[in-house]
Amino acid sequence: MSEKNTVQVLVGGKVIRLSGYESRDYLENVAHYLNYKLEELSTLNGWRRMTADQKNTLLSLNIADDYYKAKKQAEDLEEELIGKDRELMSLKQELVSLQVIMENMKKSGQRR
Repeated sequence: MSEKNTVQVLVGGKVIRLSGYESRDYLENVAHYLNYKLEELSTLNGWRRMTADQKNTLLSLNIADDYYKAKKQAEDLEEELIGKDRELMSLKQELVSLQVIMENMKKSGQRR
């Protein structure tokens, strides 16, 4: 098992401690992503008038939205990859069939 890492990061203007078995860079990137989302949301009209609970809910919904979009994209790419694998297998089978036909033609041409 990996070593547990702990890093202090700045999220939303507050220093917090993140711990996990991921790398320090990963944990810092997670904090960077949260800060990016907070910055993005802070440009919305009415953000300053929202309660902390409303802001946290909106942040959570935006992160969930990003997650489901990324998950859908990964699923689409996986389906595309499966399709490409099938296409490649079909092309390989066709190539082998054509090679067999060509060999048979060469052999029949030599017998004449």
